[in-house]
Amino acid sequence: MGKARVLIIDDDANTLASVARAFRLAGHEATVCDNAARALEIAKSERFDLILSDVVMPGKDGIALLEELKTAGVTVPVVLVSGQATIDMAVRATRLGAADFLEKPLSTEKLLLTLENVQRVSQLENENRDLRRRLGRHHLVWQSAVMRELMAQVEHVATSETRVCIRGETGTGKELIARTLHDKSPRFAGPFVSLNCAAIPAELIESELFGHEKGAFTGAAARHIGKFEQAHQGTLLLDEIGDMPPNMQAKLLRVLEGSEIERVGGSRPVAVDVRVVVATHRDLEVLVQNGAFREDLYHRVVVFPLVIPPLRERPEDIPVLAQHFAQQVAEQNNWKAKLFSPEALDELAAYPWPGNVRELRNVIERVLLLSSTDSVDAATVRRALPHATAAPASALPAGATDHGGEVTGSLNIRMDAFERKTILAELRRHHNHVTNTAKALGLERSHLYKKCQHLGIDLHAIRTTAPDY
Repeated sequence: MGKARVLIIDDDANTLASVARAFRLAGHEATVCDNAARALEIAKSERFDLILSDVVMPGKDGIALLEELKTAGVTVPVVLVSGQATIDMAVRATRLGAADFLEKPLSTEKLLLTLENVQRVSQLENENRDLRRRLGRHHLVWQSAVMRELMAQVEHVATSETRVCIRGETGTGKELIARTLHDKSPRFAGPFVSLNCAAIPAELIESELFGHEKGAFTGAAARHIGKFEQAHQGTLLLDEIGDMPPNMQAKLLRVLEGSEIERVGGSRPVAVDVRVVVATHRDLEVLVQNGAFREDLYHRVVVFPLVIPPLRERPEDIPVLAQHFAQQVAEQNNWKAKLFSPEALDELAAYPWPGNVRELRNVIERVLLLSSTDSVDAATVRRALPHATAAPASALPAGATDHGGEVTGSLNIRMDAFERKTILAELRRHHNHVTNTAKALGLERSHLYKKCQHLGIDLHAIRTTAPDY
């Protein structure tokens, strides 16, 4: 294992000197301290890989020090040492989180083996933590019926080789769906590679997709393997396929038909085994009609469409997504996890989320930075959300006309106007409290959100311009 920094605590000067010498001779750094109170301050201000502490010391003993280290949030492994060890003492230390309990006298071999074991466990814990973080970034979270239906389609098509076109607004999670398709497919052990067609200059996209040979063009100092070869026996996501240049569309079509690519500057074809998944926020049918997207390529890539609904159409997912992102952000920054109050969740659900899930994730990080309490309240959410412009509360649904207080129009228009008036009145009566308003109207909270969206009532704008009660 690598070089370690060790904090050694003992009231006996000879023990401090001999133990520190043993660690230093083995190439480690050793800091010594003769009392627990001072050691606590050192441990809180400096970074160590191991804390080795005697149990029996005047004043504060090693067990009390261990408790205070845990309370202070110090996560360094602690090994306790005693020449007067008892089983009860060892059990108590273990329950408090001690990494090990050693009896004096200590041999150099035992000290170094203990350090090596602690380092190995810490390395495994760090690897597991990193793995959980990576999985968390690629983990889909939902609660709504519409997402449940979408994920059932994902499960169904993932086991096939069918080409999938993922559609959805920017920020809805198209790449996450593509990764899920790959993870649930027979190709799960192969690579998952993605290319954003809108982010690559037109003159470079061929090289990015198919690679190039050394000397193929100015600056090509070595062979470059393109995305298709990188994704061999795996999945290639072509994100924003609607922005692919027309000349590249023809070359992509040939690859999809023949499963062979040719590097720029190359003289022979290279066979590739790749499942191609495409994604776009654009209307490909309109692009085909306008001549901006090849019709034959369209039929090749849009075999099984998956449509991700925008976040504003699935408010039931906002609470679980918010808590998921809060946990994720807290772990990544070593912050204390926080829960959202029901009123805070109401604030989040009332916002229209033009940036979808991506915007929600960014707002949640801002919320945690602004929050100074153990739970997130509504006021903190309001501070973190972008300011919206309030629509006039008296505005009528589209197509309705007000003639001296009497609304005219079709039956549906008149019903919408009545529902809008009723909801606005109930919101005022309950001081814009969404949960109480929904209860008073006999609606589920998510149903009220959908009603308001249909009727053009911007709950977030109304609440951010209304006084706090």
